[in-house]
Amino acid sequence: MGLKAAAAMALGDPSADYGSIAAVGLFVVLMCVCIIVGHLLEENRWMNESITALFIGLGTGVVILFASSGKHSRVPVFSEDLFFIYLLPPIIFNAGFQVKKKQFFRNFITITLFGAVGTLISFTIISLGALGLISRLNIGALELGDYLALGAIFSATDSVCTLQVLSQDETPFLYSLVFGEGVVNDATSIVLFNAIQNFDLGDISGAKLLNFIGSFLYLFGSSTILGVASGLLSAYIIKKFYFGRHSTDREVSIMMLMAYLSYMLAELLDLSGILTVFFCGIVMSHYTWHNVTESSRVTTKHAFATLSFISETFLFLYVGMDALDIEKWKIVSQTYSPVKSIALSSTILVLVLVSRAAFVFPLSFLSNLTKETPGGKISFRQQIIVWWAGLMRGAVSIALAFNKFTRSGHTQQPSSAIMITSTISVVFVSTVVFGLLTKPLIRLLIPPRHLSREPSSISEPSSPKSFFEQLAANSPGHLDLENGTSLRRPTSLHHFWRKFDDGFMRPVFGGRGFVPFVPGSPTERSLPLLPGNEN
Repeated sequence: MGLKAAAAMALGDPSADYGSIAAVGLFVVLMCVCIIVGHLLEENRWMNESITALFIGLGTGVVILFASSGKHSRVPVFSEDLFFIYLLPPIIFNAGFQVKKKQFFRNFITITLFGAVGTLISFTIISLGALGLISRLNIGALELGDYLALGAIFSATDSVCTLQVLSQDETPFLYSLVFGEGVVNDATSIVLFNAIQNFDLGDISGAKLLNFIGSFLYLFGSSTILGVASGLLSAYIIKKFYFGRHSTDREVSIMMLMAYLSYMLAELLDLSGILTVFFCGIVMSHYTWHNVTESSRVTTKHAFATLSFISETFLFLYVGMDALDIEKWKIVSQTYSPVKSIALSSTILVLVLVSRAAFVFPLSFLSNLTKETPGGKISFRQQIIVWWAGLMRGAVSIALAFNKFTRSGHTQQPSSAIMITSTISVVFVSTVVFGLLTKPLIRLLIPPRHLSREPSSISEPSSPKSFFEQLAANSPGHLDLENGTSLRRPTSLHHFWRKFDDGFMRPVFGGRGFVPFVPGSPTERSLPLLPGNEN
C-alpha cells in the first residue's frame, strides 16, 4: 500500500485501497487465532505452533478459494522482499540474541562442518540426483543451471521450524547443533544459489572454480566480521552516550535499529545477511545488552522475542495459503498427469532424505574423532534426531524457487509451474510429517529422564560468554559449571582470551561488571560480577 493510499485512508477517502486493509486485517485475525490455538495445544506432544499456523493458513486458503470461485487462494502474491527484508531478520537475530552461547560455541566446529561442508555434500547429491532422475520424467526443457538450482533450493533446511520442534531447555545440545547448522546452512544455500545464477556454466575451468571457492570463503568471513563489528559499534555507542539517563526508549530504539541495519548493510554489500545478523545478535547479547538500563534489558528481550514470534507465525500462515496456488496448479493439471506430479515431488523428497543422511552420519563420525570425552560425542541416537529434524524444508526453499522459476510470483511455463508446485508440496509434506514426528522421536530415542532441564530467567537471558572462551569450553582446562565438574587448569588460549576480553574489550565496549559507574549511566551496582571477572 502506497503513501497516497495511506493518506487517502487517513482522510476517509472512499477510493482508498481497502483490499490492502482487508488483507492486513485478515492476517491479524489469523495470527490471533494461531496464538489462541497454540496456547490450547501447548502440552500436545504432536502439534507445535508452526504446524498449527500451517494448517490454519491451508484452511483459510480453501475458504478464499471457494469464496473467489476458484480464482485464487491467498490474499497477497508471494514476495521475496517481504520474506528476506522484513520477516527473516527478526527471526535470525532473536535466535542469536537468545541462543545458549555455551552449547553453541562448544559445538561451533561441528556446526560449521555440518552447515557448510554438509550443505555442499547435500547440494551435490541433490543436483546429480535431479540430473539423473528428474531429467527422465520429461517435464520440459530444463538446463544444467536449473538442476544445480534445485540442489541449492532443496539443500536449505527450515531453521525457523527447528525453533518450534526442538526445545533449547530440554535438549540444548541437539538444539544448538541443529539450529546452528540451519543458520549456516541457509546462508550457504543462498550463496550457492546466487553463485549459480551468476556463474557461466558454459565456460567452467579450474581457475574459475578456485575463484568461486575463494569468493565463497570471503563472503562467509566478511559476513561474520560485519556482524561482529555492528554489534561492537552498537555497544560502544550505547556505552558512550548513556541514552538511558534521559530516555530508555532511545536506547531500546538504537539497539533494534542497529541490529536491523547490520542485516541491510550485508545485503547492500552482497554479503550474507543471515550470518551477519545472527552474529550481531550474539555480540549484542554479550556487550550491548549489559550497557542499557535494567528496564531496557527486559524490554529488548521481550521485544525481540515478540517480533520473532509474529514473523514466524505470519510466515507459516502464508506458506499454508501458498500451498493452494491455483494459478500454477491449473497449469500443471492441464499439462501433466497427476502421476508425473507425484513422481516429481516424491523424487525430490527421496533425494532430500538421502542427501542429508549422506553427510550427517559420516560428518558425525569425523566430529566424534576430535572429541576426547564421551560426553562431547554425538551418539547414534542423537545422529538420527539430527538427521530427522533437519529434513524439514521451509520458506527459504519457496523463496529461492520463486526467484528461479517465476517473474514477480507468476509464470506461464509448465516446467516452471510444476517446479513451484513440487516445491510447495515438499515443503508442506516435510514440515507436517517430519515436524509432527520430531517430538515423539526425541522421546522415543531419548527418554524424559535423560532430558536436561536448565534454569531460565523470566526477566533476562543468561549472561552470554565470549566466542573464544566457548571454543575452549571443551579444553582440558575448562570449568564445566553446567555439569558440576571441574577439569584441569585453563589452557593458554582460554587464558589469553579472558585477559584480552577483561583488559580491553569490556572496558571499551562494556559488559557486565566492566562499565564504570557514572551517575545516570546504565551500570547497575547491584549486578554481581561473573565468576572469574573480578580484577
